[in-house]
Amino acid sequence: MKILRSLLYYIIALTAFDASAVAIRLTGTSGSRAVALEPTAATGLNAVFVVPQSDGISAEISGATQNAVWYSFDSRGAAYAEPLTEVSSLSSDCGYIIEDAGSKYYFWITDWSKAPFTSGNLDIETSDCSTAELIYTGTVPRLTYQTITGRTMEIDREISISYLTLEPEGESAVLRQTVQTRNLPYINGRISLPAPLCATRFTLSGDRFLRSWNQEIEISSDILHPTAVSAAVSIEQIQRDSQNEQKTTDTSFGGSAPVDMLFRAAVSDAAVFTEWQISTDPEFINIILREQSPEWDYTFNETGTYYVRFTCANSSGSCDWYSDNYMVSIGESRLRCPNAFSPGASEGVNDEWKVSYRSIISFECHIFNRLGVKMAELHDPSQGWDGKYKGNFVKPGVYYYVIKAMGADGKKYNLSGDINIVGSRSR
Repeated sequence: MKILRSLLYYIIALTAFDASAVAIRLTGTSGSRAVALEPTAATGLNAVFVVPQSDGISAEISGATQNAVWYSFDSRGAAYAEPLTEVSSLSSDCGYIIEDAGSKYYFWITDWSKAPFTSGNLDIETSDCSTAELIYTGTVPRLTYQTITGRTMEIDREISISYLTLEPEGESAVLRQTVQTRNLPYINGRISLPAPLCATRFTLSGDRFLRSWNQEIEISSDILHPTAVSAAVSIEQIQRDSQNEQKTTDTSFGGSAPVDMLFRAAVSDAAVFTEWQISTDPEFINIILREQSPEWDYTFNETGTYYVRFTCANSSGSCDWYSDNYMVSIGESRLRCPNAFSPGASEGVNDEWKVSYRSIISFECHIFNRLGVKMAELHDPSQGWDGKYKGNFVKPGVYYYVIKAMGADGKKYNLSGDINIVGSRSR
């Protein structure tokens, strides 16, 4: 890259040892301002300056006393510093010390033009299931400076490469398009990036110094059509508000059957094959059910422990993706019948006859009086009898239930017994 050549005057403000500002006026043949960097304390330097070119740099200092003494040192470190008798001309790739009133200020000057960012092509070499490999034909070598002990330190050139990809949106089954940006301290020909999940161009721009000098280089690649695949999945269990159902206390999926589940997946652009899988083992050796739709509503009706996952693949099958495994545990069935209740006696307190149950998948209950007249008929274990017949509370006394039910574990229930109504009011 050709840097504009014209007479340069630029000022760099330094935080001096006496807390006042020392101004150094550098004069050169480049028309851009130097960039000041703040190194870590471990370097022993107060500042690092990157100049666009080293041609004809001269310096004037203000803010220090007339007794200030200058020294220069090379890559060996400040221990080899030598006094300067003339400070009107400074060299790049060199360190300097300003000593005044017993205090010292250290800085280093790096010449950017000796490690320039040159234009080139940004070519896509390969892209597989995990990585995209790019080749940059220009040059962006390491840019360095020396500490006061002679140690070489790298300057981050803050080269930016950006591209589009897809990312999950929270815990929902949604993939949203985002811009991914990676900063590179330098480029050694090859750039490796996570494989994008949608069609995109890669854009390289920089570096921070050209950006500061309003001469930033920007190069874009051809369009890459992805082969990598991924997905965002969500699994939701539909909860039932049945107070008489025996529920588990943990937070895992499952519990009392029937368990209604909603499975949702959103896949990336290259995904063609999609499948939900249910297995009886976490290794998915025994897959008992497959569903190729990304959206699937399924009801677990049998006792046991099941494992669910989602998978997708591209058209060639060269790239695939698997979700985490989700465990669904369906408990064994239980069915218990109370023998007394008091409808209408105290509102909200034992005023409805309901069974206590878990994992009951079919249920039929008939309630009779002493004469064999059917008082109520229930077809869901969550239902109860309010002690009414034809809209009126029945009289206290003994009534009878007959239940036929089936558990998720295959257990059959044929139950009958008494229901004692106490404290009801008839009307």
